[in-house]
Order: sequence, then C-alpha cells, then structure tokens
Amino acid sequence: MRVIALATIREFWELHSEAEQPLRAWLAEVKASSWVTPAELKTKYRSASILKNGRVVFNISGNAYRLVTAISYKHGIVFIKFVGTHAEYDRINAQTIEYEG
Repeated sequence: MRVIALATIREFWELHSEAEQPLRAWLAEVKASSWVTPAELKTKYRSASILKNGRVVFNISGNAYRLVTAISYKHGIVFIKFVGTHAEYDRINAQTIEYEG
C-alpha cells in the first residue's frame, strides 16, 4: 500500500516521541501490505475499526494513540486523515475529519 500524508505522522511523533517506534512499525507493515478488501485488513489488524466510505481507525501503541485513515483498496492507497492521542480522538468525528496540514 502507498501511504499519503506521511508528514502528518512525522509531525505527530516529533511532538510525542514515544509514538515514533509504534508508528514506524505500523508504516512498515502497511507499506508491505496489499489489501484488496476491509476483510483482508482485519486479518492483520483485528482491533481496527472499519467505518463507512473506506475509513479505518487503527489503535496504535496499545490504544494510546489513534490513527484515522481513508483507504482506496482499488488503488492501494492509505490516506492519513488524523493521528492523535486517545483523548484527542474522542473530540473528533472519524467519519468526517480531514487533515488540514
């Protein structure tokens, strides 16, 4: 999969250094993946939440952080929409959040 908006993740781990290694691990796994359906994604990430319109929420570092993505399975692209602490995630709408970098 190709990941779009890597700067979003980098900016986050620059502020939250303890998130860097878990996010780097997630990136490596996603880049090595080639999901065609949400069901394939769920075989690797059982705790991921599949939302409408290709949105997926990943739990990072034991659910300390949340990562909201929009996935185009047809094109093999993962768009980063939001990365934040669990508390920050609780204040957003994962269905509509857009990265405003």
